[in-house]
Order: sequence, then C-alpha cells, then structure tokens
Amino acid sequence: MQARAFAPAGVGNVGVGFDVLGHVHGAMGDTVTAHRLPQAGVTIENSGHSELPDDPTLNTAAVAAAALLGAENVSFGVSLDIQKGIPLCSGLGGSAASAVAAVVAVNALLDQPLPTRALYPFALLGEAVASGDLHGDNVAPCLLGGLQLLLPGARGGDPMAISIPPAWQAVVCHPDLRVATSAARACLPEVFPRAGVVAQTAAIAGLVAGCLTGDAEAVRHALTDHLIEQHRQGLVAGFCQVQQAAMEAGAMGCSLSGAGPSLFAWAESKALAGDIGSAMVAAFSKKGIAATASHACIAGAGAALEGA
Repeated sequence: MQARAFAPAGVGNVGVGFDVLGHVHGAMGDTVTAHRLPQAGVTIENSGHSELPDDPTLNTAAVAAAALLGAENVSFGVSLDIQKGIPLCSGLGGSAASAVAAVVAVNALLDQPLPTRALYPFALLGEAVASGDLHGDNVAPCLLGGLQLLLPGARGGDPMAISIPPAWQAVVCHPDLRVATSAARACLPEVFPRAGVVAQTAAIAGLVAGCLTGDAEAVRHALTDHLIEQHRQGLVAGFCQVQQAAMEAGAMGCSLSGAGPSLFAWAESKALAGDIGSAMVAAFSKKGIAATASHACIAGAGAALEGA
C-alpha cells in the first residue's frame, strides 16, 4: 500500500510579513511517496539529494511523518521516497515542502485520515529540523494553498487564508546562488528602529487590505519591506538591479523570497508576469549570474495526493 503527494514551493515573508505571511508557488515542488510497512518506524528509501540526510531523525520529511504516526498511535511504519523539485537553499520553502508532502502522503495510509488542516503541526515539526524553529510562513501556504497570514496562537502561528484576485501572479526568479537560512537570520539586528516598525505595520495592513479588496494600487504602495531587506540584500549579488528591473517591468512589488537568494515579484496578469520574469533574469545575467524565472497564481492550490 502506498500514496504519493505533491507539495508546492512557497514565498515566505512576502516582503512585509516577516515570519507571519507566505504564499504558495505552484510552478515547482517536492513529491513524496510513502509505502506502508508492517514494522513500526520511518525509513528513507531516497532523500532526494546527496546533500540531504537519510537519517530519519534529521530529515524533514521523516520527522514530520514520524510525528503524525506517533500522534495517531499506529502499529505500522512507512518508508519514504523523496523527489526534490525545489532547489536547495533557494528561499522557496524546500524543507517545508518535503515535510508537507510527507504528511499528506502518510495521512492517506491511515485507516482514518485526518483533515488537511490537522496536518499542519506535524509538518511544522518536520520543517523545524531544517530551520531550527517552527516557521509556519512556508508550511501553511504549502499545505493549504494561497496567501496565508499566521495569527497569534499555538507556536508556529494559526493560519488564516487571505483572499486574493485569481488573476494575480507571483514571479519567482531563482539565481544560481545559495543562501543558508541560518546566515540570513544571523545578519538581522536584535532591535529595529521604531519608525521602521511603524512603517512595516502599515505595509502589512495595506497589503492585506489591498488583496482583500483587489486594489492593486494599494498593494503597490504597501509591498515595500522596511525592516529585513536592507540587512539581507547584500547576500544576493545583483539584488538591487534585479529588483529595479522587476519594478520597471510593471511589478506591484519585489523582494526576497524567504531568506533568498530567490526574489519574488507580484504581477496583475499572466502576460505581465512573463515580462517581469524575463527582465529579472536579464538583470542577473548582466551581473554574470545565471537565473531562471517562473510564475504561478498566488491563489494557487496547496499540497495534494497524486494518482488518487
């Protein structure tokens, strides 16, 4: 007995929502196949990449799967075959996607599968193996889809879906660079200036309001990071030039996706998204850096079983 699930990439922070806002990016993702075994425990058939651990206690997918099996007190075990479609250290939620795909696949093997939303805490535990803490801004949209705001609640936040016009697209430009989440967090100060905090508070409120009302102009005014970007942009060669190229091509806003090095931009249409992606790739190329661009609906679907 087996089940296979696909979990999409994601854009964490969305510029103005550090650790509390994220959206799905369905143009790429990870796939996990779970095989039900008679003996208890979790084993890994394939970690998906030579740099990823095949030790079940260190692998995001395996830890998430084990947490779900333990909570359900089942007698059987699983083996996992992980196929990575998200580049490592890309800022696109790869660790979250593996954890989410694993719990969705393993859940399908239970005699009484849980509702999708109930899988959130188990995926969080898996993602924390890679990030060092419970960060829901990648896990929530990866599992549930769309744009998710993490409300105060349990550790990792309580996801709340934010409605967004279905035509709006996210462009993701991934350069041939790597940025470790630990390095990106290490460059942030412990204290931020009051003016920046006030501006960021207004920005996230304006972004959410603009999404809910479909007001692209409000989003243009709001989608500017006042706190994090200035400290992290030096980790990505060509950041300023790529951001400027995206804005000149018509983006509503552009910033780092998660910890980077990928950048994201929002577009009002699929046609405009293609132009923005091309402009971003060209800007990286001028700095001697190879890059690829993709675009997908911001209101896209979350993880799902395949072949069901």
